[in-house]
Amino acid sequence: MANEIPEPERADLSDDERAERLVALNKIIELMRPAVQADGGDLVLLSADVINGVVEVQLQGACSSCAVSSSTLQGGVERILKGRLDWVTEVIGGIDDSDLDHAPTGTGGWVARADA
Repeated sequence: MANEIPEPERADLSDDERAERLVALNKIIELMRPAVQADGGDLVLLSADVINGVVEVQLQGACSSCAVSSSTLQGGVERILKGRLDWVTEVIGGIDDSDLDHAPTGTGGWVARADA
């Protein structure tokens, strides 16, 4: 059929190749985490589709209320992952605000919830 989209060549990855991609991704995440942790936050890998190249990460802690968290995700995390891993096509990022009352200060400040 003319409207069918062919399967990407990436789908032919062996189990070893998939595992290698996941290991490389985790190593880079672990290299980035100390910089985020230094500002009172954290960077967590939520999911990774090593075939289609979609990676989902989450900023936690002080990064959840930081005014530049979206810049950290796009300008930092996404740029680094795409630059170092040629198979990464998209980085989906979010923040975990489950334990925080937002108090954006532009400096990474946050206030813990009283009920936490």
